[in-house]
Amino acid sequence: MSPLPPQVIDWSPDGDEVRSARWVSESGAVAPQRVVAADSRIGVAAAYRHICEGTALLWTGDYPSARQLLTSLGKRAEPRRRPKAASLTEAFRLQRREQARRTRILSLLLVPYEDGWTIPLKRAPEVAEACRQVYGEFGDGPAAGSLRELLGVVGAYEWRRKGVEIPVLGGDRIHPHYGVFSPVRGEYLDLAARARLEAPRVAFDIGTGTGVLSVLLARRGAGKVVATDLDPRAVACARENVERLGAADVVEVREADLFPEGRADLIVCNPPWLPARARTRLDRAVYDPDSGFLRGFLQGLPDHLAPGGEAWLLISDLAERLGLRGESELADAIAAAGLQVTGRETTAPRHGRANDRDDPLYEARSKEITSLWRLAVVG
Repeated sequence: MSPLPPQVIDWSPDGDEVRSARWVSESGAVAPQRVVAADSRIGVAAAYRHICEGTALLWTGDYPSARQLLTSLGKRAEPRRRPKAASLTEAFRLQRREQARRTRILSLLLVPYEDGWTIPLKRAPEVAEACRQVYGEFGDGPAAGSLRELLGVVGAYEWRRKGVEIPVLGGDRIHPHYGVFSPVRGEYLDLAARARLEAPRVAFDIGTGTGVLSVLLARRGAGKVVATDLDPRAVACARENVERLGAADVVEVREADLFPEGRADLIVCNPPWLPARARTRLDRAVYDPDSGFLRGFLQGLPDHLAPGGEAWLLISDLAERLGLRGESELADAIAAAGLQVTGRETTAPRHGRANDRDDPLYEARSKEITSLWRLAVVG
């Protein structure tokens, strides 16, 4: 199958000459059909009206003014009154709907790009390397994309450059790539670091992401760790982290859908914990439609655990507290896969949202528990 032709946006800055640019979107967003040029002469109210009508604004003023307008649009997009939800499940759905609406609005403020990922606006920052890491080489002709996405690209570049300190790795840093979930929530890592473990000869890390669990297992004495992920970007990220942290002689990272070939004495997995639709690449680390990843992991364990082997399922109970998964659904899925629970270790949340009483989901987040479920094949 031949690749799809690039999407293009058109606008007429002077009302006569029509200009075009390649549409750039890592998230896969469709190019806006209506685009007008705008600069600092446009007020927030007029800009917001254009955007709510589906017309994108291609910024031609200076870059700091574009940032300021985006902030003002964000405030304008805040709901004046949040509807009262009848349940936590409804509160979750209303919050996701509001997040999607806000994203649609704020994504329609665009910035132009020229050769080498330069932004031809006054006082624009240097973003070439950040863009190259996400979008690849620039290509031919002018381009344009969402300012909001660009800010995410630049922010991710800084995360990748500086890294995230991991206490259970003695303060060593993991460097997440764009679109790969950063291990900023350490509850599951704490559980994996302190859980009783007889050093496995072979371990599998399913859905490795940044590779942080694989490095931890290597440091805890695993003879060999095979880490898998279906996302090529995550595979590259994990390989880089494994190499940087001196674990490449133990950890092998492979692109695979769940399991590699063979069997392991220990299989670990920190799956996406909310059974809902993933809208972006990064969402896939959090949202698992119909719990497909979770069920696939559980159902595949009997064919991949060595005799006497054990699996660690590291997962939050937020889905149950939000009513997205039935209270017995996980236990039923474990039993249906021919597995038994041999132990469970838990920890309370430490992330900021657990203490944010203004969060519509505070009641669930404040009581959330992350568990390490020890699983073995029945019989």
